[in-house]
Amino acid sequence: MNFFRKKSLDELLNSSKKQSLNRVLGAFDLTLLGIGAVIGTGIFVLTGVAAAQHAGPALILSFVIAGLACVFAALCYAEFSSTVPIAGSVYSYSYFTLGEIIAWLIGWDLILEYGLAVSAVAVGWSGYFQNLLGGFGIKLPVALTGAIGTAPGAFFNFPAFAIIFVITWLLSRGIKESARVNNIMVGVKVTVVLIFIAVGVWYVKPANWTPFMPFGFSGVMTGAATIFFAYLGFDAVSTAAEEVKNPKRDLPIGIIASLSICTVLYITVSAILTGIVPYSKLNVAAPVAFAMNFIGQNWFAGLISVGAICGITTVLLVMLYAQIRLFFAMSRDGLIPTVFSKVHPKFKTPYTSTWVTGLACATVASLVPLDTLAHLVNIGTLAAFILVSISVLVLRKTHPDMKRSFRCPAVPWIPILSVLFCGYLMYSLPSITWKLFTVWLVIGFVVYFLYGRSHSLLAQEQKGVTSTLEV
Repeated sequence: MNFFRKKSLDELLNSSKKQSLNRVLGAFDLTLLGIGAVIGTGIFVLTGVAAAQHAGPALILSFVIAGLACVFAALCYAEFSSTVPIAGSVYSYSYFTLGEIIAWLIGWDLILEYGLAVSAVAVGWSGYFQNLLGGFGIKLPVALTGAIGTAPGAFFNFPAFAIIFVITWLLSRGIKESARVNNIMVGVKVTVVLIFIAVGVWYVKPANWTPFMPFGFSGVMTGAATIFFAYLGFDAVSTAAEEVKNPKRDLPIGIIASLSICTVLYITVSAILTGIVPYSKLNVAAPVAFAMNFIGQNWFAGLISVGAICGITTVLLVMLYAQIRLFFAMSRDGLIPTVFSKVHPKFKTPYTSTWVTGLACATVASLVPLDTLAHLVNIGTLAAFILVSISVLVLRKTHPDMKRSFRCPAVPWIPILSVLFCGYLMYSLPSITWKLFTVWLVIGFVVYFLYGRSHSLLAQEQKGVTSTLEV
């Protein structure tokens, strides 16, 4: 059996016509979808820990390096998403260029990435929400505040379960409604970030930037690998391809615009944050609010909480959306059960898949402590970025005359730089992350050989053609 069989471009595009999704999104919606996915835990949670434990004031460089890796990968994504505008993102691109077994493995990898991201971010949302309730004197029963092992008496993280349940309901109703909610929340959280910049810049003390690189360059790279989690969202924009009005034009705009805006905001916030507070004091769960309290601007702490809750909510929405659309694409190819690709006649969404996926993520978020597994999201994302970059090189070689609405510039150098940057960031991750990632891929191989290879529609079609020829 040929495990490296590939789909043709016509087969990819025709598969998108079998189950019709609603084409209602424009370039503005996609840009805000990207910002919704990227601006969240990166600014409101990860900046403090990364500065205190890894990079110090050189966190600015960590964001620059992680941003560069993403820019190179984003240019590759822009070429693919405009040329092959279908759901599934890098999974579908790999099916077209590298073959079924590689597509399966990267799809399996993305299942881990999105699933853990949704669950981990929901736990962060729960923490901010409980802090906000505490400001009003409201406290949940200890048993409902976290998973077993996170605190004495904790059993079930009810807020994490509840927010994923609400977002699942919203996504099941339609992408236009979901995009409208996302756009409003993105407006709120970007406003909060801009207010922080406008207020905080007057309290920056350049002395706090010394020493600039207290943990050395290796600390900067570890910081970049750690905060890379913050950037993974722009990949989710490409999963919306089958719900975009004009994907050949709008997808490159949405991917590049959202990443550019987010990178500028990340670098600016990290510079101001480490300029206000000595980096050694930033090892806190809510560094932006902590910085405002540090300079006596206590009025801002409540506003930060609202911004953080909106920010993290949009990350959850886009990550869960991407997970569901990935399942949709893999199911349509027969590699996972067909229930995941059935479209609701009224809402034009993968309705059953949405609820199955949402409830699964909600259960994991409410019952499983996810601290140990957070780095797996980073390694999964980096692996996806590397494959997209390699796929662009392959596509230029195998289909040089294919019509492209957007062309990645400076090929082969941009894709090669993307592979090198992402590869080095993967190398900078802890060894336990590599071990767990390897275990996950091995499980993926087993699932493919037990289910995927025998249910693959492409394999069945090729087998049918071979049988006809033999007759």
